[in-house]
Amino acid sequence: MKVIFLGTPSFSTGILEMLNKYYEVVLVVTKADSLGKHNKITESPVKIKAKELNLPIFQPQVLKDDYEPLLNTGAEILITAAYGQFIPSFLLNKFKYKINVHASLLPKRRGGAPIQRALIEGDEVTGISIMQMEKKMDAGVIYAQKELKILPSDNSTTLFAKLAVIGRDLLIETLPDIISGKNKGIKQDDSQATFSYILTKEDEIIDFNKNSLDLVNQIRGLALEPGAYFKFKNQPYKVLEARISDKYENETPGTIISLNKEFIVKTKDKALSIIKIKAPGKKELDIKNFLNGQRIFKEHDILN
Repeated sequence: MKVIFLGTPSFSTGILEMLNKYYEVVLVVTKADSLGKHNKITESPVKIKAKELNLPIFQPQVLKDDYEPLLNTGAEILITAAYGQFIPSFLLNKFKYKINVHASLLPKRRGGAPIQRALIEGDEVTGISIMQMEKKMDAGVIYAQKELKILPSDNSTTLFAKLAVIGRDLLIETLPDIISGKNKGIKQDDSQATFSYILTKEDEIIDFNKNSLDLVNQIRGLALEPGAYFKFKNQPYKVLEARISDKYENETPGTIISLNKEFIVKTKDKALSIIKIKAPGKKELDIKNFLNGQRIFKEHDILN
């Protein structure tokens, strides 16, 4: 059967590749190219994969205003995986099957940032839901789910990669029964719904007036991109990994307690030991290499 696939990040590329093995992918819809540093054009991972597979590509700025190419393919199946734009109901209604690969155990964590917010909010489990798309966000019937335990070592990068594999395999396993009508899905309990909205710039700011565990989870949820950061002398420093430290004193939150082989900062309750850091315009470093020879920070400095 003919399939239209909508997706954007690396999470979606394996799903597209697997779909292309078993179905006729007649169109790949992904976000428009963007201009990066030095006016270099940045293509989405899904576009790059679609080009490798020699598949037709469509990149509307706003899908609800520019959707005609989707209607001229003869496709009956519309599949999305982290596309990044709202798909209007009038467009969904044009297709017999409209399926989304969602990175949470619905009805928990509906919305655009379920992986990041699961980490930020300290969840112990997450997973994949194969669901039917409808007008209400992430509220359609669920065809299949698979749970994944979140490890203390996980961050958003590792969790995206794990869930991408689960999503790919679960979709391919589930699709035949959806198409045949054998799997009609199970209605969600809306009373159990929670929401994980798209991240904002404010979500990236490290506030040392928070508890250490909350900061560790924030850093995990944003690593490696876009990265949580603090500012010092108006310069942003991204923290890509940290742990709770028992070495703390009765200092103002944000005070550097130690730079002796460790970078320890007082928080509201305890202290944060920074393990990996990225200075402005520099590459990521483990804290030992960062501290070697650095003259920027001094003990008792207070970070924003």
